Amino acid sequence: MRLLGFIAAIGFAGLMGGCSVNPVTGEQQFTLMSASQEVAIGTRQYAPSQQSQGGRYSVDPDLNLYVSQVGHKLAAVSQRPNLPYEFVVLNNDVPNAWALPGGKIAINRGLLMEMEDEAQLASVLAHEIVHAAARHSASQMTQQMLLGLGSQFLTIAGKNTGYGDLINTGAQMGSALVLAQYGQDHELESDYYGMEYMALAGYEPQAAVELQQTFVRLSEGRQSDWLSGLFASHPPSQTRVVANQRKAEQLPSGKRNRATYQRAIAQIKRDAGAYKTHQEAIKAANDKDVDRALSLVQQAINKQPKEHLFWVTKGQLHMNKNHFKSASTAFSKAISLDPEYFMSYLGRGLSAKELGRTETATQDLQQSLTLLPTQMASFHLGELMEGQGDYRSAVEYYNKATQGGGELGQKAAKRIQDIMQPQQNKQQNR
Repeated sequence: MRLLGFIAAIGFAGLMGGCSVNPVTGEQQFTLMSASQEVAIGTRQYAPSQQSQGGRYSVDPDLNLYVSQVGHKLAAVSQRPNLPYEFVVLNNDVPNAWALPGGKIAINRGLLMEMEDEAQLASVLAHEIVHAAARHSASQMTQQMLLGLGSQFLTIAGKNTGYGDLINTGAQMGSALVLAQYGQDHELESDYYGMEYMALAGYEPQAAVELQQTFVRLSEGRQSDWLSGLFASHPPSQTRVVANQRKAEQLPSGKRNRATYQRAIAQIKRDAGAYKTHQEAIKAANDKDVDRALSLVQQAINKQPKEHLFWVTKGQLHMNKNHFKSASTAFSKAISLDPEYFMSYLGRGLSAKELGRTETATQDLQQSLTLLPTQMASFHLGELMEGQGDYRSAVEYYNKATQGGGELGQKAAKRIQDIMQPQQNKQQNR
């Protein structure tokens, strides 16, 4: 789905009446979408955005509940308390957080590990709530449309029909959607009003200063890559540190809730070694040392057998070695631990296809597409349909695969041509 097309559908009338009031600042801003359209976009993008970045963290469901409770406490004091806010912890090592239009907010497991107390968590969530409440995404999308850039869903592409690159799909691929990258004005605005939300909810505003100081230090030092995901959409600066300090001095002191926060993140802290070993397994796989990667991922599983992401990686590695039965077993285990992640179904579906289990392959690949559309699933479903003589469905799937471009897209286009050519010859010979 192309977001540019959605915006264009608003029509010329939107251009004539595109000025609206920023609900947070009260100032005029230009946007081509209504509040209801904004909510609809966020709702539609929220699930695939999560899927493309590792899915929800599921080992400790209480952590999601805790973050959601803190988030809703802050959203309640915002200028738009009635937005359909949602807060989720993503199963992703990269320290990052983001907000989609309409109050759909996510924070990565990796960022939670780097904070000390609930006040610092509140500073991150309040900042993202301001992005949603102030309609920053709507404004950003409008600017992109006017510049001719547009925002669109990106199909996750595979370089070829083999499985050597499968390890880079899923949690390790980052976002498959183009999320808004805010300018300094939006960042300063979100810092400023986010700290007001913190104070209204009873949190210590100095936590926002501390967190920004940490980000600036890391961005300037040897660990700059460590927060590349966060810096891409939320660039830190000394200007923000100074502005936050000035604002904090105007606000009352509040609670930190360090003990509560540390209890909430206790499980991910206990599993820190397992996640580090998993990262080492991914690195080994990318270095083409698959045997070492398998050994490392098994070590991660031994440390935390309930983490479905580890089993997904194990399945990917077995696929890489063409061990399809072992891959299928690993992906099935991942599904039993968390049945809501696209990569588990994609991997098991591809394994089943290689093993000649056509019905299982079709069901799993279709389920993976339901959770997150990917070029790889579309292409292989096209092959399955073609093999069954269902050429109409095959062409539909191949058409979707062509949208991802690359070598796999070219192969899909060739398959369409091969299917359509006999029919065109028949028509010409009549």
